[in-house]
Amino acid sequence: MSDSSSPTKSSLSDLRQFRINKNTAVSSGQAKTERVPGKKRIQVMADSDSDGADSHVTKKTKLELTVKEKEERYMAAAKISPQYDTMAVQESLSRSNWDVAASIRYLREHCKPKGQNGPLVKPKLQPSSHSSRAYSDGECSDDEDVKQSKDQVYDSDDSDSEMATKMTGQRKKVFQFMNEATIVELQSVKTLSEKKATLIIEQRPFGDWAGLRKKLESIRMSGDLLNYAQDLINKQNTVATILNKCNNMVSRLEKAISNGGGIVDQPKMLTSGMQLADYQIIGLNWLTVMHKQEMNGILADEMGLGKTIQVIAFLAYLKEKGLSKAAHLIVVPSSTLDNWEAEIARWCPTLVVEKYHGSQDERRRMRGRYAKDGFTGFDVLLTTYHIVGSTPEERKMFRVCKLDYVIFDEAHMLKNMTTQRYANLITINARMRILLTGTPLQNNLLELISLLCFVMPKFFAKSIEDIKSLFVKKNKTDGDQEEVSQFQETQIQRAKRIMKPFVLRRLKKDVLKHLPKKQSFVEKVPMSSKQREYYHEVVDYYSNNKGVVCSGGDRAGITIMMEMRRCANHPLLMRHYFTDEHLRGFSKRLARATTYKKTNEQYIFEELAIMSDFQVYQLCNKHEMTDVRIPDELICDSGKFEFLDTLLPKLKEEGHRVLLFSQFTMMLDIVEEYMRIRKHGFCRLDGATAVKERQDLITDFNVDDNIFVFLLSTKAGGVGINLTAADTCIIHDIDFNPYNDKQAEDRCHRMGQQRPVTIYRLVAESTIEEGILMAAEEKLKLEKEITSTEKGEGEVHEQRCVVKLLTMALGLDKDQEEQLSNSLNNSLATPTK
Repeated sequence: MSDSSSPTKSSLSDLRQFRINKNTAVSSGQAKTERVPGKKRIQVMADSDSDGADSHVTKKTKLELTVKEKEERYMAAAKISPQYDTMAVQESLSRSNWDVAASIRYLREHCKPKGQNGPLVKPKLQPSSHSSRAYSDGECSDDEDVKQSKDQVYDSDDSDSEMATKMTGQRKKVFQFMNEATIVELQSVKTLSEKKATLIIEQRPFGDWAGLRKKLESIRMSGDLLNYAQDLINKQNTVATILNKCNNMVSRLEKAISNGGGIVDQPKMLTSGMQLADYQIIGLNWLTVMHKQEMNGILADEMGLGKTIQVIAFLAYLKEKGLSKAAHLIVVPSSTLDNWEAEIARWCPTLVVEKYHGSQDERRRMRGRYAKDGFTGFDVLLTTYHIVGSTPEERKMFRVCKLDYVIFDEAHMLKNMTTQRYANLITINARMRILLTGTPLQNNLLELISLLCFVMPKFFAKSIEDIKSLFVKKNKTDGDQEEVSQFQETQIQRAKRIMKPFVLRRLKKDVLKHLPKKQSFVEKVPMSSKQREYYHEVVDYYSNNKGVVCSGGDRAGITIMMEMRRCANHPLLMRHYFTDEHLRGFSKRLARATTYKKTNEQYIFEELAIMSDFQVYQLCNKHEMTDVRIPDELICDSGKFEFLDTLLPKLKEEGHRVLLFSQFTMMLDIVEEYMRIRKHGFCRLDGATAVKERQDLITDFNVDDNIFVFLLSTKAGGVGINLTAADTCIIHDIDFNPYNDKQAEDRCHRMGQQRPVTIYRLVAESTIEEGILMAAEEKLKLEKEITSTEKGEGEVHEQRCVVKLLTMALGLDKDQEEQLSNSLNNSLATPTK
């Protein structure tokens, strides 16, 4: 259905559909209680947003609604009544027991539309408008998102009438599109494949509307195709309108800067003797201009440029000038919580900080105080992403209590607008938002749009589906590489224009002229002889059992890939050393062990059988079977460890200190054993490290030269911490997402670093890791294109390189390659915890 369909008709249709759903869900006046597999039945209580104002109303039976069902009802209500604020729609649904029709009545009777300050006025229906311009011009009104035609260009009921051949304004645009669009543009139309688009081009030129319809019928294409083309043109016009608004914002910002009444200096409230760098003063001024224009923004400076300090300076400026209207909230990853607290105390001790963290009982007591006094008695409330949405009570508190600014550190965590985290965080009741991220573009252009929609929800919300549809990746065709590249170049240029008013991004090479040089090496490391033998066994097995690859469901491809990655990293991540006989003996002993709960030997054996050698070793040692050992030579037997045997002694002799990152905690466990065998001093931080201990570990490493190596997991240790005592970074196993590795390496290449930094990325030669490296390099290329003036492609998918490598390794044919690609695509799109 086109976005230009009648609002009245659409609203009635939506209401009717939800009444049907409601009648289905409610039988004989009582709500049905659904049992979710694996879950106990939960009695749904009144929504936590309800304030009891309508307690005199007769109580009705509450519907048992899932979060998804509530979300669907919210989306329907918001679609029917887009003129009302998000919070008003949520409150009306809450008051009306999630009855969409009742919530719409409540909105019209009790709430004012957005931007209306006078008495309530019922909206009047506007007459049909044909204000959409030619499909490529995008000149639309600045007062509305876009005025679309309510009438579809094709209606099967009009096939014999005069209206069927009349060339209306909308039909002219569709007619022009069908005559002039390239094959890639035609493929943007719903249902049009490359083959169908080619058939349409072969039928050109079309003389008139009747001739167009007749030729489509001759090649067995439905007239609905013309409505889909109309829908695409309307979406293009919507995005063009947003781009025009963005350009207006850029002009407004430039004018505000030129007439801004002087540059903001470093706030006097900052600690005496602490001085912002010149580029940080510029960042402070950008934040103040955005504040004066009441615009949210994304501070996207490259990692290591002191985004934390710029935000602290901005909050100090607000307090110094008396501009803070309430307390501010800063939401950070757990690993950076203590660092934020320490940096605020160091740079601006005048800012009163309260840390919302701790046990559930501690947080409950704090919530009791906030319920009584509000967010008072402090300037900044500091908390983590986990806690801010941890419980219904906490989610409600942040929805209800008013804040001035909410600042999201490492905001690339908000890249996926379909997640529950995104939905929770977007409801935080703050007047303004600032997002901090060193990696604004991670997987594709749509992730960037997710961030922009989060930072300016009212600006983008109505047009989000149109934006998404126009930033979808188009598959490359063999014969039209140039046309595809032109289409992707257009995508990039659109994204740059949308980004411009909201994002400030500087790179270290541009602003830190005196930052020590960083060298980066990709070390393609040959596997050890045994390791190579095991890796080829896996490849040979799947080469001879292609049915396993192609018919194993969505997870087949990803499972094969992970198995190959384990072999490429270390043989002990598979099971080759402990035989089934060993496992039988271990099972008997574990069944008798006082610390091990299970007693059935067969069940224990079956569990051990699917473990790796190192997991078996760890389990046995955990349960008093310390005689179960793995020889030191097997622990050291991997190609990457052989490379470290050469590299680490040299680095130690020259006085360097090392950060070693791995994605896998099990791999870090093996590295720990290796470090003990080679007698290297080390410490370790990963996701299991208590938050309270993390800052102590970081401090110990920075001040104690005897700690030669800091072992870190890429996710937990790669975000927002300062480890400039190290000047060498080793990425033991590279990530599909290169920004995770970039985050990791910038723990040491940042402000405060005095020595040149060297990065080593270890890649097992002739393995799946080479494919992962290819995917990572393409993503980095995309970031360069989106943030510079260079041209290039618009999106990168991980599975392209992996499928290519698996296809070559396993000898898959074209159909099997496509099945594997679909499997990997589904698996990689599935979020992991």
